[in-house]
Amino acid sequence: MAIPDLVGPISTVLERHNLKPIATVVTHGHLDHTFSVTPLDDKYGLDTYIHSKDREFLGNPQGILTPGGPTIPILEQMGVTSFKEPRSVRELTHGLTLEIAGFSLKALHAPGHTPGSTVFIVNDEFLISGDVLFQNSIGNTSLRLGSASDMKKSIRNVILPLDDELIVLPGHGPETTIGRERKNNDYLQERFLRSDD
Repeated sequence: MAIPDLVGPISTVLERHNLKPIATVVTHGHLDHTFSVTPLDDKYGLDTYIHSKDREFLGNPQGILTPGGPTIPILEQMGVTSFKEPRSVRELTHGLTLEIAGFSLKALHAPGHTPGSTVFIVNDEFLISGDVLFQNSIGNTSLRLGSASDMKKSIRNVILPLDDELIVLPGHGPETTIGRERKNNDYLQERFLRSDD
């Protein structure tokens, strides 16, 4: 079973376009979003940005995995038994704006999928939504440390106030816009937000 290390493919794209990475910005601590963060740091010497409430999962992703779930046995089959935190980790807080390579990234804490889930407004044009918001859906809150009530608060207080024109780049699936989701996404409607968890 091959280890899902994305350093090679990322390096190929960087070289093809003559780009130099300078930071890793992490939306949350789930392993499918963090597996290659430390190897990227080892190769390029990057600063890694993550919310303080998910930082511990960079070096201990098992801490957020569902006990008895399939992930740990799969990792063991691949020979992956330990993780380490990247060399340089910077903790994000709600409202912090990062100026990176000519881009302005405003971090907005949006817990629910994980305690430290964070979305980023980029140059007032894009929303990197991680696993908080997808096209016609939202992130799963039934996983370990997920919270349906926190997700509803994040939708109401973080997502719904955003401009309709923002282009949403989710952690999985196709891009969308805030306006499209406000109109079509059942999870952004009052009937869902007022329902019991």
